[in-house]
Amino acid sequence: MPTIDDILKTAVAQTGLHDFGDDSFREGLGVLLDSLEREARLNATGEKFLYDRIVLHLSQRLQVEDWYRRHPEIDDGQILAPLIGIGLPRTGSTALSVLLAQDPGVRYIRRWESSQPCPPPSTVTGVDPRIPPDKGEMVGTRYHVPIDDKHGPMECHDMMALDFKSHIFHAYAQVPSYSSWLLDADLTSTFAYQRRVMKLLQWGEPQRPWRLKCPSHVLFLKYLNTAFPDARFVMTHRDPADVILSVAELYADITGRFTDDIDLPYIGRLNVEHWSAGMERTVAFRANGADDRFYDIDFRAMQADPIGEVTGLYRWLGEPVSEEFAARMRNWWTTAAAEREPSHKADPVTYDIDLDRVRPAFADYVAHAERWTAH
Repeated sequence: MPTIDDILKTAVAQTGLHDFGDDSFREGLGVLLDSLEREARLNATGEKFLYDRIVLHLSQRLQVEDWYRRHPEIDDGQILAPLIGIGLPRTGSTALSVLLAQDPGVRYIRRWESSQPCPPPSTVTGVDPRIPPDKGEMVGTRYHVPIDDKHGPMECHDMMALDFKSHIFHAYAQVPSYSSWLLDADLTSTFAYQRRVMKLLQWGEPQRPWRLKCPSHVLFLKYLNTAFPDARFVMTHRDPADVILSVAELYADITGRFTDDIDLPYIGRLNVEHWSAGMERTVAFRANGADDRFYDIDFRAMQADPIGEVTGLYRWLGEPVSEEFAARMRNWWTTAAAEREPSHKADPVTYDIDLDRVRPAFADYVAHAERWTAH
């Protein structure tokens, strides 16, 4: 991997811009580049993909700052009480986020703008060139979404990557030093920058409430809360033993494209460590006076009655479910159900995961989740 200075120069050369804004991103970028160099064992495909991705994030950061320089009024925009989806991955949170995106009155991060927020969509005349003509980007061997929808909602990972503190990087590559550093990193600047980018995305559009979603937020709620102190949360729940295996398989599918020397037991350990820590931090955050800001949905309830669960969520929000919203949810769920791939469970031995040792790490969370989803 090239040095920080080399990559910064590439981004500057590609954009003709020089102002990256606050220097907060440099620490994470440095840790990431060092870990990629020493630990990732990237193949040629991986080296090109990661290099291009890092340059893309830096180029977008340069463009964000340029838009703010020319239009400082962007910062006058408001982001009020966003609803943020969190929870363990593979808990139905993606399906929920797509259902919520059927509400014509809300704003979310669209797939085609998540990694390329510039220019602000409202400034583009005609068909936005960022919108892919086909199914969009495939990472690994699958698209990892319920059905292909290039306009559908995306997680916050790419916006967090603008500050180089994001789970997305250790889904792409085996970077244990970076992953350990990220676990205890301060993400105050990360979410402040995400808020900055969200203001840019909504600039020139009618004011609409935001719907966000990102499983890894469970690790960083205190920093997320600093950026969005009026946020409310919808948390999805599922048996952690099923989750860990499923997400390990997902990581392996993505990482396996970019290395010829994949370490599956490492991927198993990584996911147990990060997600158990995330659940510990979430339980503590909720216990510290935030419990009333959460609405909880069990995976089984979501599968049985998705429209009913969203209706219950909206009732809690104090917002109506319009006939158009309900009809669009029903249509999407019917289509998604017809196209959903059959589920299967990975073999724990493949990832050196002993479920009898994993369950105690999540026992406190599971006890809380039973109470949280009692409604």
